[in-house]
Amino acid sequence: MLLVLVAAATFVYVRQRADLTETIDHGLARRSDDVAAVIRQSGTSLAQVGGGRLTDPEDTFVQVLTPGGRRVDGTRAVRPPVLDPAEARRATQGPTELERELPGIEGTARMLARPLAVGRGQLILVVGVSLADREETLSNLVRSFLIGVPVAVLLASGIGYWLASAGLAPVEAMRRRAKQVSLERGGERLPLPAAHDEIRRLGETLNEMLARLEDSFQRERRFVADASHELRTPIAVLKAELEAAIRIGGDDPEVRRSVAVALEETDHLAQLAEDLLLIARAADGRLPVQREQLEVRELLERTRQRFADRAREQHREIRVDAPAGVSLSADPLRVRQALGNLVDNALRHGGGEIRLSARRSPQAVELDVADHGPGLPSELGGRVFERFTSGDGSRIRSGAGLGLAIVRAIAEAHGATATIVDTGSAGATVRLRFPPPTLAE
Repeated sequence: MLLVLVAAATFVYVRQRADLTETIDHGLARRSDDVAAVIRQSGTSLAQVGGGRLTDPEDTFVQVLTPGGRRVDGTRAVRPPVLDPAEARRATQGPTELERELPGIEGTARMLARPLAVGRGQLILVVGVSLADREETLSNLVRSFLIGVPVAVLLASGIGYWLASAGLAPVEAMRRRAKQVSLERGGERLPLPAAHDEIRRLGETLNEMLARLEDSFQRERRFVADASHELRTPIAVLKAELEAAIRIGGDDPEVRRSVAVALEETDHLAQLAEDLLLIARAADGRLPVQREQLEVRELLERTRQRFADRAREQHREIRVDAPAGVSLSADPLRVRQALGNLVDNALRHGGGEIRLSARRSPQAVELDVADHGPGLPSELGGRVFERFTSGDGSRIRSGAGLGLAIVRAIAEAHGATATIVDTGSAGATVRLRFPPPTLAE
């Protein structure tokens, strides 16, 4: 915009200067004709010119010169000859225009020199005028540009910024909504502007893409839920058959060991099916929660007893550290499942003693599951609670990567949180932070 305005101002300045110069030249030509007529009537005397309407002593002058440049007559404004001999000889060939500074004339003078026939001889008539008025007019024009161009640039920039903001407002609205869109909620679309322009067509295309992604996401979610549900029955039958095989398999240690391994893997497969089904329900927002008043110490003790045999086989110990009288309003099945996943994770990938602890504050009831193993891989950061998370650390070399995701889903269904706590010591500590019973109810 600044370049355009500067170019326009330059064009106007040059054009105005040319117009003013042309006007001055026309005036000089008319005055030259009038002076020439007076001279022809009165000879070479300019007495009538000096006191008449043809000259203005302040800014206009007239001289009559010989072809050699000698002054014959003239007005009092300029005394010395205004042309040198070379310019006088050139003027005898035809009208000549010149500009120069002259003593007695304000600023630069513009002159018109022309041949003048008087009787049988030839003279040179010079008519001149000061360019002070032209320069003042052009100076005022430049000052106007110096004020007007910055003001115009500021106004144009402000209007352009406003128009750009108004034009891009639909894009900003779509950006803000896109930042909040989640396939977990479903049905969310980008706002469309009223104008049927390129931005609206872009929004319509993005909304169509969101609809396709949502349909694909829902199909995959339904597939996971259906597959998990259908797997429960054959896995349960397989587990029952393996348990029966152990009971009637005889005393062959190799057979019993193989069946025991198969039974353990079947348990893992059954747990995976349950976890997938729970994840699918949690994603649909339908994770059922039947709240009861639970005694926290009893809950932790039952979890310890559930895994006591596995811990003993690994020569490890599970210890409960919880004060009596701390209660919790939660679904016992879901909370036991979350604690079981944490203890199972500690037994699989942790080391040393496993400690189940609880504490109550005015703001929350906190349940901690801690071990003294290698800890969680640092490269996972805050992604440890995401589904199917895997890494190079020893804690997650095996498994489906759903244990901590299940824990978080159960915690969120109760309005609680699940976090990794940095205790400053080796191992890992996972904390479930539940609202106190008075707040939960």
